[in-house]
Amino acid sequence: MVEYAVSLDSIFGALADPTRRDILRRVSSQQLTVSQIAESYNLSFAAVSKHLMVLQKAKLILKHRVGRRQFVRAQPQALKDAEEYLEWYRQFWNQRFDALEIYLKEDQDGRQ
Repeated sequence: MVEYAVSLDSIFGALADPTRRDILRRVSSQQLTVSQIAESYNLSFAAVSKHLMVLQKAKLILKHRVGRRQFVRAQPQALKDAEEYLEWYRQFWNQRFDALEIYLKEDQDGRQ
């Protein structure tokens, strides 16, 4: 459970930054080189590399080398873990909202 929590912490920490979310969105649709990713931002190559390291540590992306070029692609399993975590809360809040709706309807019917 502790390992799972650490994993979720790194996933949500990585997704907290808008640049990293945009990088993840870009590599979700196609594999890109690090250079192609860096061209899209008004950041230094080192700054983009740091963003990629955070995403890689969170296991949101995979990097692999072909010759001198490094390619980046999305790793969907980490998002699946986050989705499963959030699903519990979605169900929890839906149940709470359903109960509130029933209460309010009964209260309104009682007043009429």
